[in-house]
Amino acid sequence: MKISILVCALVTAISVSVRAGAPEQEKAFIDKYKTAFEARDTATLESFLYTQSADPAILGFYKMMQSSEAGGKISEIELVDLAPEDAKKAATPQDSPTGGKVCLTLKPVKKLVIKIERKDANGSSTSTSENFIAEKDAKFVIPVPGPCK
Repeated sequence: MKISILVCALVTAISVSVRAGAPEQEKAFIDKYKTAFEARDTATLESFLYTQSADPAILGFYKMMQSSEAGGKISEIELVDLAPEDAKKAATPQDSPTGGKVCLTLKPVKKLVIKIERKDANGSSTSTSENFIAEKDAKFVIPVPGPCK
């Protein structure tokens, strides 16, 4: 009886300590992403993409999207929990631009929401982008869709 209580206490302590690292991991990811984005560091931005089993056409699109707005000033960036509709969308196969269906290659755990404000002589604009975020090997990554399995 005492052993099972000790095991439960140990498992709880380990679970709490692992979960306690999550906010630091999220902050590190956000800081690195924002720094790379604002510096237009496309190599670092592309390093966030999880490309294993990715559809090559979609991978090209993701790389283009990573770099197209890079260099802008991020006004807000955050990792948010997935809403039920986000989880459903992430799990639903999508049509591939090359035919067939594609699915996310990793199950998302969060969503990265980025707001960019641009101001110039013609006025100002705001854009918002969202990416599903998964965790692989204790790192946050952006899974690129690939053929459904």
